[in-house]
Amino acid sequence: MISKEPSMTILIEYASPRHPEIRNLLQASHDLMSSLFPAEANHFLSIDALCDARIHFFGVRVDDVYQACGALAVKEGYGELKSIFTAQSVRGRGLGQKVIHQIEATARDLGLSLLKLETGSLLHDAHRLYEREGYILCGPFGDYEAAKLSVFMSKDLKKV
Repeated sequence: MISKEPSMTILIEYASPRHPEIRNLLQASHDLMSSLFPAEANHFLSIDALCDARIHFFGVRVDDVYQACGALAVKEGYGELKSIFTAQSVRGRGLGQKVIHQIEATARDLGLSLLKLETGSLLHDAHRLYEREGYILCGPFGDYEAAKLSVFMSKDLKKV
């Protein structure tokens, strides 16, 4: 998907988590999570794990440079949003929203009707983004356990 914003071209595409620019984005995300939360509260996937066949990984290029990313992990009966991150320099331009829309479209194409996510309790901007996109609070899912540093959300794609 290509869109033109004032003075910038945005391209969302399947991408490799191993691409150097994306590795830098993922490392910035991991560094942020590690600075905010203890290791046991961080549930980000390694770069190798993001290369698994059940992961659909997307990169967002702004003027040919990867500036955001996100992934859909296909689970039994639902999809999980993972590794959604936007470079600090381009935040507020809707890139996170575009990643979420791409993940939702991919989930629909795969026949998934439910998306879930886990995010950190201190990531208030992320909470607001997910809420604007129709995600609602839910309980833990999969291998996650209830924890005060985690926020769980879901979206029923059939209701949209």
